[in-house]
Amino acid sequence: MITLYDADRCPYCARVRIVLAEKGIEYEKVEIDLDDRPAWIYEKNPLGRVPILEEDAFVLPESAVIDEYLEERYPEPPLWPVDPAERALGRLLVFRFDALSKPYYALRRGEPAAQEGLDRALASLDALLEAQLFLSGREYGLADIAYLPWILRARDRMGVELDRFPALSGWSERLAERPAVAAEVDVVASL
Repeated sequence: MITLYDADRCPYCARVRIVLAEKGIEYEKVEIDLDDRPAWIYEKNPLGRVPILEEDAFVLPESAVIDEYLEERYPEPPLWPVDPAERALGRLLVFRFDALSKPYYALRRGEPAAQEGLDRALASLDALLEAQLFLSGREYGLADIAYLPWILRARDRMGVELDRFPALSGWSERLAERPAVAAEVDVVASL
């Protein structure tokens, strides 16, 4: 049985929850209070961060790595495109995720000019989604899952208007029709 050390408010954890749901993988959830982390969590991840996936004696932190592991360990349904070029470009987006996360967290901290930085990142994603339906390419997949939790939280928790980014807004609405994503929309609404 898989155990996921999780925190509802954490978008990194949301990535893993969505992948687990998309693949129909059952798991046990251990909720971690991010404001009062238990000492034992550092035994599972020396950084003390979640998500952490545990399967038997195998322990793995870091959401992007966990998602790749789940994709390889449970290949159906596939969440990376079959085409190697699309797969590589999707992985490149995940690798360059800081282009969104840095301005997102700067805005959360109230740093000057943070909104401008986030708007640039959102405009870049919007331009990409004008050219293709999904960040992963022609099909929904791990690149979409890697970005979506921050877009949902920016929109629903931080009041970021997505109307200025119509392709990005349409993408988030399309994804919300998926049961795994709809469940995450509900989690964000409950925060």
